Amino acid sequence: MVFSSTFFVFFFFPFVFILYNIIPSKFWNIFLLCVSLLFYAWGEPFFIFVMVGSILLNYISGLLISKFEGQDFYKKIVFIIGISLNIFLLIYFKYFNFLIENLTDIFKLNINFEKVILPIGISFFTFQALSYIIDLYFNKIKVQKNLIDLALYISLFPQLIAGPIVRYKSIENQLKKRSINIYKTSYGLKRFIAGLTKKVFFANILGETADKIFALNINEYSQLTAWLGILCYTFQIYYDFSGYSDMAIGLGRMFGFRFIENFNYPYISRTITEFWRRWHISLSSWFRDYVYIPLGGNRKGKNRTFINLIIVFLLTGFWHGASWNFIIWGIYYGIFLIFEKIFLKFSNSKKFGFWNVYTFFIIVNGWVLFRSPDLNYAFDFFRKLYFNFNSDLVIYDFESFFNKRVMIFLVGAFIFCTPIIKNLMNRISKFRLTFYVERFVYVILIFLNIIFVGASTYNPFIYFRF
Repeated sequence: MVFSSTFFVFFFFPFVFILYNIIPSKFWNIFLLCVSLLFYAWGEPFFIFVMVGSILLNYISGLLISKFEGQDFYKKIVFIIGISLNIFLLIYFKYFNFLIENLTDIFKLNINFEKVILPIGISFFTFQALSYIIDLYFNKIKVQKNLIDLALYISLFPQLIAGPIVRYKSIENQLKKRSINIYKTSYGLKRFIAGLTKKVFFANILGETADKIFALNINEYSQLTAWLGILCYTFQIYYDFSGYSDMAIGLGRMFGFRFIENFNYPYISRTITEFWRRWHISLSSWFRDYVYIPLGGNRKGKNRTFINLIIVFLLTGFWHGASWNFIIWGIYYGIFLIFEKIFLKFSNSKKFGFWNVYTFFIIVNGWVLFRSPDLNYAFDFFRKLYFNFNSDLVIYDFESFFNKRVMIFLVGAFIFCTPIIKNLMNRISKFRLTFYVERFVYVILIFLNIIFVGASTYNPFIYFRF
């Protein structure tokens, strides 16, 4: 089920929200758990068994780790088994096809196998479960003995499919006790509307153009069209993913939960290091805390720091998908992070300048690897961007894709991916008129979103496949 679908906006969410506000608070968790499992099972009922299996695995692992507190050997054995089974679950469903296909190619084997279907959002809820087990083992949290509460943590529908990745310790108390009121509902509704606007206005409209260009044979369009395609995708993926995160945070707030922010204007970054502090924050911090720091972080000399960075970003790339594209994409960022640590020194100036352009250029080129269906296509696309080979075969020129509609939304995408509007609103917030203007804008956005959601047939969320 998609947040930006007609069914969710007009039926599922209103029904769930109204019932949630009617029933006694002592039934909130079991109600949300049932709703979350229904939400997850909506597209493919079979995968609900994967979800339930993950819940039971981590519930039992948690109980055993707690039971063997003080018995280090048995506690470690349970911990290793729990972590291994979680990782096995992820590897089997997400990477089995990739591993078999590559083994077949490398060793020239003739293996007939039935492809495994990827359960939606498995990377997200598995990482949440892993954080619970790891934090419990290192005594950073207390064991959750209530199966319903732990199941709700793993399956909570607002952030279940595409994050943000929520740590158990960040909502441990909220699972036990939380409240809802008009202020939380108002804030949550505004965040949801903002996220939905990002999705249906920018991500969907620019995504259509990007997908049309990437669907063509690479020889069929011009160099300028290739740049248009990757720029549209650059903004599509930002507004798609940050829009989903906004909707998840907004929905969570309306049910009494406070989730961490997942984006902080990443495209205004002055370095790649800064970009990864602003982009997909919940994933970056997860790898920092559970992989980079345990490997030694930057505490064991420069060479070890560089190795740790490459490992972390190789895993970051592989987390995004079972493809060599994503592995190379991760290493690509690891290399630039090392380059910056060795060669670049920055002042504390916040003014926009060369380094912002440098970072954005690196990011855009990185999205070529991310968006391309395979490495061969990615390399051909890079040649198209920079060398414009086989220009005599071009069938579709730039004007076939670039029109006033695309231009307006590209300009809007540039503006709204910066804090310009936010800063402007903060400056004029002292005027009482701002209160009424803001409400008026949100009312207009509600009506526009209703129209767009009802009329749109193009509605994918990119990060659903991760």
